[in-house]
Parts: sequence; structure tokens; C-alpha cells
Amino acid sequence: MLYAILGRDAPNSLERRLAARPAHLERLNALLAEGRLILAGPLPAIDSPDPGPAGFQGSLVVAEFPTLEDARTWADADPYTAAGVYAAVEVYPFRKVLPA
Repeated sequence: MLYAILGRDAPNSLERRLAARPAHLERLNALLAEGRLILAGPLPAIDSPDPGPAGFQGSLVVAEFPTLEDARTWADADPYTAAGVYAAVEVYPFRKVLPA
């Protein structure tokens, strides 16, 4: 089943985000190689594809996991969580409708 993982950034966490980004991307690329990643990306803090020093307000990942608990376990082990980038992480079952 698909799950949406929404990480919400802590205030002033841009430097921590940039430092942890390679390890974060490595985990996402592993999901991609397994054919389980639907989409992933950051949520800019301002209306711009490159928010510069304004940074980000969080990240969204939609990926396939066997269970909700597996999705939560994966999210809890994210380098952004360990680095204190994320102040909170929410995980929801997700049903893709479009594109088919």
C-alpha cells in the first residue's frame, strides 16, 4: 500500500537539512531502486522553487510499504529526523487516483 510521509521542519533547521541531505537522498534512492518511491521532495518556505535562505517548511514522500507500521518505522529512521530537521513527522495511508 502507498503511504504519504509528511515531515515538518523545525525552525531554523536549514543548515541541519543541508548537512543531512546526502544521507536522506541515499534512503530515497534505495526506495526508488526498489520501485517503491512514487514521489519525494521538499516544501519551500516561500513561493519559489529555490527558496534560498528562507529554507523549507518540510518534505513530502509518497512510497509503498507493506504496512503503516513499516512506513512509520522507515520515517522515524530518516536522517532528517536524527539531525533535528524535522520537528514532527506524520504518516498517512495514501490512495493514488491520478495519474492512473
